[in-house]
Amino acid sequence: MTPANEHPVHTERLTLTADDGYELVAVRYRSTVKPRAHLVVGGATAVPQGFYKRFAEHAARRGFDVLTLDYRGIGASAPPSLKGFRMDYLDWGRLDLAAGIQAMRTEGVPLYVVGHSYGGHALGLLPCPESVDGAWTFATGAGWHGWMPPLERLRVLFMWRVLGPVWTRMAGYLPWSKLGMGEDLPLDVYRQWRDWCRFPRYFFDDPRMQAITQRFDDVRFPIVAVNALDDAWAPPASRDAFMAGYRNSAVRAVTIDPRQNQLGAIGHMGYFRPKAKPLWDEALDWFESLPGLRQAGA
Repeated sequence: MTPANEHPVHTERLTLTADDGYELVAVRYRSTVKPRAHLVVGGATAVPQGFYKRFAEHAARRGFDVLTLDYRGIGASAPPSLKGFRMDYLDWGRLDLAAGIQAMRTEGVPLYVVGHSYGGHALGLLPCPESVDGAWTFATGAGWHGWMPPLERLRVLFMWRVLGPVWTRMAGYLPWSKLGMGEDLPLDVYRQWRDWCRFPRYFFDDPRMQAITQRFDDVRFPIVAVNALDDAWAPPASRDAFMAGYRNSAVRAVTIDPRQNQLGAIGHMGYFRPKAKPLWDEALDWFESLPGLRQAGA
């Protein structure tokens, strides 16, 4: 394992163009040495790419060439106003994350994905999953309130059934930032997210989504899915309900007890805060153990 403080990191701001012509802002993190592998971070709903900067820098110091990006409608990839902005929630995976993977794919260099929450959903939406050699997800779950602890369940139902409809009717988008939950969300993202969260297995239980969910069968790279016991939005049962959709992939589920790991509270967002570095190294160590990276190193 390369010492985490060995290589300095250089950053580069990029503009990516998705297949439908939408321009996305991305940041590439490189070390001064030849990269061991390429790594793309698929972020969570409403979370701007800057949240993943510390993880990206840490991975770059380990010799990974890392790309983060803002999905359309989020962060630096958002229009001046979300009012009237139309999109499909699935676009973040099948167009935006796909553009990041396309930009990082290099012949002979392994490419991996680290997904946070929605980023784990997006793996099955990629038009070319064969471009990915392995993925590690944090906090990916099915989103159904029934998987959540009772108090969080009540909060989420209030948001979906009361607060969200009022706010979106007034603003034309979801002012998610007012709850301290991240960036504001486009109206279409809010509506689709709310609708799929009615189902125990998210969009896998939506009969209208059958053509989309069948594409998850094309995912054949290995996946490690990590969820903490104190993650109220995506506890392990929620993870298991969603990850079952990757029927042809070798999925290894890992459950973290923050008390035993001495990491303190993790929740849904703590996986990418500085105290979670041991989790980052576990992911990077796993990528280094995969046959693609070992062969590239040889």
